[in-house]
Amino acid sequence: MSPNSTIYDALIVGAGPAGVSCAVWLKRLGFVPAVVESKEKVGGLCRENPFLDEWNVALPGMMGHQVADNLALSLQRAGVPLWLSCAARYVEPAGHGFSVTCEGIDAPLRARHVVLATGVRARGLSAGATTAGYKPGSASALSSLGILVGPGAHVVAQDFRGKRVAILGGGDNAFENALYASDHGAAKVHVYARTIRAQRQFLRKIQPADIRLGSYRVDTVTRTVNDEPYDLIMVFYGWEPCVGFVETLGLHRSAQGFIATDMQTAQASFPGIYAIGEVAQRQHPCVVTALADGVTAAKAIQARIEAGQ
Repeated sequence: MSPNSTIYDALIVGAGPAGVSCAVWLKRLGFVPAVVESKEKVGGLCRENPFLDEWNVALPGMMGHQVADNLALSLQRAGVPLWLSCAARYVEPAGHGFSVTCEGIDAPLRARHVVLATGVRARGLSAGATTAGYKPGSASALSSLGILVGPGAHVVAQDFRGKRVAILGGGDNAFENALYASDHGAAKVHVYARTIRAQRQFLRKIQPADIRLGSYRVDTVTRTVNDEPYDLIMVFYGWEPCVGFVETLGLHRSAQGFIATDMQTAQASFPGIYAIGEVAQRQHPCVVTALADGVTAAKAIQARIEAGQ
């Protein structure tokens, strides 16, 4: 697959809500954006959300994949060039812009600005508890060992009936999925957390005796936590940004490892690079705030171009 010789006003890396919003706004503002996406479909984490997205007040009653389909339709209607299954490999300054090398595209794409909208991935088991026998692998490989990392369709696909389940993590995702496992027939669900950050509405629904607070040790070979055996271990240690391809730019990070940006413009520490959505954690992460982030970056790029920068 070969790109044309266009120098895009902005290349958006990632086709989730933030990236699509930015691309569509730029196109509607009269500029020339393009989008590259590592996965085979548009939608980001929305595509992997198997539940109703009732937090998105603009689209009540829609499943995650339906929201993702609407994002794809918006890109199509705006006529934004899109490359799917094309992961960005590295970004380097070139002339008055950037050169972006992507897997599956014969020549680098060139753009005046680059927008990082690559989102996040669930942190693995090694990010939290003391472990024994743990070897990071693909989601399917870990699932075959009875270890589920992060929320999503792989949780919904599980048969929890009669199983003993250990939930690792103290945030909303951990407690929500503990309740999900319990509601779907798990014989016992224990939550292991060093600290608790979950909403009170979730805490009230779980018996205090089923919450194990403090440090703990996981053995993935025997599938035990603090020597107690389980049928499933589910890991919810939060998220980390997918930005390995821009490491050479030396972008500033927050204390949690997300890309640091100017709040008014979404520009990162390297001029011409922007970061939006969950990769930057600029606002509470959800579809609506990601869409707003996309608009922020689009308007900032508009202002930069029109100022002749």
